[in-house]
Amino acid sequence: MSAQPDLLYSEEEEALRAAVRDLLTDRCDPAGVIARTESDAPHDLGAWKALADGMGLAGLLIPEDDGGQGATHREAAVVLEELGRSVAPVPYLTSAVVATEALLACGDRELLGRLATGRAIGALAVPLHLAPDVAFPAVRVEGGLLHGELSGIADASCADLLLVPGDDGGLYAVEADAATVTPQVSLDLTRPLATVTLDAAPGRRLGDARPAVERALRAGAGLLASEQLGLAEWSLTETVRYLKDRKQFNRPVGGFQALKHRLAQLWLETVNLRATARNAASALASATDADTDTDIAVAVAQSYAAPAAVHAAEEALQLHAGIGMTWEHPVHLHLKRAKADSLAYGTAGAHRARLAALVDLPSP
Repeated sequence: MSAQPDLLYSEEEEALRAAVRDLLTDRCDPAGVIARTESDAPHDLGAWKALADGMGLAGLLIPEDDGGQGATHREAAVVLEELGRSVAPVPYLTSAVVATEALLACGDRELLGRLATGRAIGALAVPLHLAPDVAFPAVRVEGGLLHGELSGIADASCADLLLVPGDDGGLYAVEADAATVTPQVSLDLTRPLATVTLDAAPGRRLGDARPAVERALRAGAGLLASEQLGLAEWSLTETVRYLKDRKQFNRPVGGFQALKHRLAQLWLETVNLRATARNAASALASATDADTDTDIAVAVAQSYAAPAAVHAAEEALQLHAGIGMTWEHPVHLHLKRAKADSLAYGTAGAHRARLAALVDLPSP
C-alpha cells in the first residue's frame, strides 16, 4: 500500500458520482423511501436493477474476466457515498461489496457472474453487527445439508443467494428459496434484518469460511465509512440550507453565533470523516489478504465514522426543530441509518480496541 494514498477524487469518480446522484434523485426521493418503509416491500428493486443492470455497478469489484467492471474499492466508495446521502433502500453494500468479497476469496466465477450482472442478490449469512476479527456463528453440516438458524442478517429478505458458514469450516452457497427468511424488527427500516432458518437445506461448498468472511467483513467495515460520510454530508448540507431559510426575530436562524459554532464543528468532523473514509477505500483498493496497513486504515475509519455520522444526524434533527420531528421529513431516515451503521461490522469501541492491538498500544 502506498505510504501517501491519493485521497482526492479523480475525474472518473466525480463523473460516476454525478450519474449515481442523478439516478437516485429520480428514483429514491425522500417521500418514496418513506412510503417504502411503511410497506411490506422496503427494498426498491427497481432502483437496484437500474444501478446493477443499467449502470453495471453491482460488478464494480469483480474482474472483467468474471463479468464485472474490474474497478476498485475507490469507485465503490463513491457509489456508497451517494447511497448514504439518499438512504437508498438497495442491497448494494451487502451484495455488491460484502457477498462479492466473500465470493472473490473463494474464487467462484459462476456465482460472481450472477452477482455482477445483477441477476442475483447475495447476502453473507453473518450477523450485521460482527466486526471482521471476531468469531462468527455457523450452522450444522450433515451430508451436504445445512441445519440451523442465523439472526441479524442484513438484506436477507431480498437475497437470491445466501453464503452460509458451516461448522466444518466451509462457506456454502444456498439458494434463498431453500431457506426460511423471517423479518426482524430493525431500527433502520431501509436496511432490514432477518432470521435465516435452514432445515436440511442443500448447499454447495465454495471454500474456507474464515478467510472469506474476514475479507468480506473488512471490506464492509471499510466501505461503510463512505456510506456514513454520505449521511453526514447530507445532514450538514440540509441543515445549513434550512437555517438560512428559517427566520427568527426577522433574521436567518443560521446567523446566530451559537448555531454557527455548532455547524462549524460539524463541518470539521465531516472533513475528517472524508479523509478517513477515502484512506480506507484507497487501502482496500490495493490490499492483499494479509495486510496490516489496510486493517489499520479500516479500524481508523470505523473508529471515527460512526460517532461523526451519528452526531451529524442528531444535530440535523435538533436544528431542524419541530419540522425535523415529523415523520414526513427525511431526517429521521438518516438518523436511524446512522445509528444502525454505528453497530454494523463492529462498533467504534471494538475498532479502537482492534487498532490498539494492531499498533501495539494498550487498549483504553
